[in-house]
Amino acid sequence: PPTKQSVLDFLFQLNSEANEEAQQQQQTQKITLDNPNILFLPVDDLNTWLSYTGKNPQSKTPNFDRLAAMGLAFTNAHAASTICNPSRAATWSGIRPSTSGCYDNKDEPWTRFIAEGLNLNAHFKDNGWYAAARGKTYHSSKSGLHKADEKKTVYPSEWHEYPKSEKKPDPVPNHLAGFTQPFENARNYKDDHDPDWHTASYCIDQIRKFEERDGPTFLACGLIKPHLPFAVPQKYYDMYPTWEIELPPSPEDDLDDVPTMGWDMARPDKEDKNVTRLGRRRDAVQGYLASIRYADMNLGRILDAYEALPQSERDNTIVALFSDHGFHLGEKRHYKKGTLWEEASEVPFIWVVPGVTSPGSVCRRAVDLMSIYPTLCDLAGLDVPSHVEGANIRRLLENPDATWDGKAVSTMGYENHAVIDERYRYIRYQDGSEELYDHSKDPYEHTNRADWGGRYNTIKEELSAWLPKNGMRKWEKDQTCTDSYYADNDAFVKRCEDGSFVGRDPSDSCNFVDCHER
Repeated sequence: PPTKQSVLDFLFQLNSEANEEAQQQQQTQKITLDNPNILFLPVDDLNTWLSYTGKNPQSKTPNFDRLAAMGLAFTNAHAASTICNPSRAATWSGIRPSTSGCYDNKDEPWTRFIAEGLNLNAHFKDNGWYAAARGKTYHSSKSGLHKADEKKTVYPSEWHEYPKSEKKPDPVPNHLAGFTQPFENARNYKDDHDPDWHTASYCIDQIRKFEERDGPTFLACGLIKPHLPFAVPQKYYDMYPTWEIELPPSPEDDLDDVPTMGWDMARPDKEDKNVTRLGRRRDAVQGYLASIRYADMNLGRILDAYEALPQSERDNTIVALFSDHGFHLGEKRHYKKGTLWEEASEVPFIWVVPGVTSPGSVCRRAVDLMSIYPTLCDLAGLDVPSHVEGANIRRLLENPDATWDGKAVSTMGYENHAVIDERYRYIRYQDGSEELYDHSKDPYEHTNRADWGGRYNTIKEELSAWLPKNGMRKWEKDQTCTDSYYADNDAFVKRCEDGSFVGRDPSDSCNFVDCHER
């Protein structure tokens, strides 16, 4: 695998002459952000198989590379959770799963756990930004404001507009198309048959309105690909012939030193066994790479509109791109997401902030997506609400090599967490079992060092200090509360009279922590 330094060198080579010129201009003219536009780009199920990372040399992603060359790319960024619903709820609200109690895709709708008015878009809207979105921003939010009061997948009060996603093509591709079965309709499938095409088109129109509006815009453009199904036009499959596909390393005995709870997350007797039985390991990788390339195409369309803005608008627009979590393609004998290993937690994370980030820069510090909320507030000159739990990474945007003692924390279910720094990944499960990986020697996490003793005990002790404390007990769907606030608001967080926020008591989720105890 490429070293982190080789990734850095590769990224700087993408546009070296333009970068040098831009950096010189930045040194001589400090750009001050004044109520900046926010171009918010969440992507679904996208791991770090992007060509600028060097993680998978087969991948071809010119537009992700293009965006990375414009600003700063983090190469050690991680999702707050490794599955869609809790990850997105945490990122948007600034409230970790261990605080909200939203742990799983089954915990729907997410509005049961996050109260109205707490989310990032609501905060910007309340402070004068025009809030618009389309596509998948929150989990199951593709319908936007359409029947939002009924579906409770977004809060209508938090958006000015959020049109419903374009209807899926007829016939709708099978959910497993391109994965465990072929996508039979690939040759007839066109770019504009997928909802993402229309989401990008909407966002392009909104970008063109930046200049027309009296105030700033907060625009979220949620791309669904490369989420299953891997249903994209044949031309994207043709870029990755199956006979040329190289599989990620996945030793047969890779789970032998993994605790039972890790094995249960991997489920090698299910997806891995099924893909192998069908002989579709290479087909699955091909479908995923093709879907990434389709997402890259739509990102390119959005970036074209962004780069067509007058320079004055670009100089006052922040771009932030990230994925809600990663994706396994056979590593650790697992497919899809929902584990605490590198493939599921690590995500692309790119920022373009005029006057703050330097073109083509790379940061190797460990961060997680909880940083988005406080950092955007800081950059836009807004106060950070008291309920927000993430770390402000502005210092790293300004200087990627700045001293940083923070860690990334990722959660998968109640009391299951991973803590990541620049060298190690420490995992502790609900039953107390552990894993520890040394990325300097073992980048694919094949060797669990948790029981090796010696200095590894010290490392575990240091990293365990970052584990969330007193996690919210998992909410059971048949659980009922007599508490009137819950009946009225159906959420796990409430606002106190002084404007602060409190969550439910971890030991009794029917009751809130007293406002005066916060």
